[in-house]
Amino acid sequence: MSMTVRLLLVDDHEVVRAGLRTLLESEGDMEIVGEAGTAGEALRALEQLEPDVILMDIGLPDLSGIEAADRIRKLRPDVAVVALTIHEDKEYFFKMLEAGATGYVPKRAAPEELINAIRAAAKGEVYLYPSLAMLLVKDYLAQDPEARKTRVLNGLTERELEVLGHVADGASNAELGETLGISPKTVARHRENIMRKLNLHSRTELVKYAIRKGIISP
Repeated sequence: MSMTVRLLLVDDHEVVRAGLRTLLESEGDMEIVGEAGTAGEALRALEQLEPDVILMDIGLPDLSGIEAADRIRKLRPDVAVVALTIHEDKEYFFKMLEAGATGYVPKRAAPEELINAIRAAAKGEVYLYPSLAMLLVKDYLAQDPEARKTRVLNGLTERELEVLGHVADGASNAELGETLGISPKTVARHRENIMRKLNLHSRTELVKYAIRKGIISP
């Protein structure tokens, strides 16, 4: 039996939220747990409603969706953010990814694209609309090899780099949680994200990576 994805809809247009609710609630594995018209409402709902995925517009009346996504990542790194927006230019796209979004879908996309993005985000995967994913590929290929190496390392958040260093040094989830003031469950989520982003499959590989990148000493 597939899990039910708990969704929070964030868009300042009520008619857009109503359309999304109708579309997504017809999917048997999705539940709309709440709606928000501003970033402030979304941040308050984050703790109250325990969503798995937040569907986030960029153009909000108080904070931008970019700033809201960054705050959500810092408060609840286990909650995925999928951008659903009219913006398809590089500036918004890259800033949203840097803020921690794991999905980016333009509002002109077919419904199936959005549904696929939500399901991918719920599983901890990244989903980018094809034309925007090509921007990312072109940007990567335009860099020199040394810049590419840095880009791979910078694909981790500051907290993930911190967790990586401690884990590579042998800290357990419980020990690391106590050190960083977060729960062992959140530590485990960080570890999963690190392994997935770096395509590593064991602690030994993780230690080798940390040594190679100078995060820890041999």
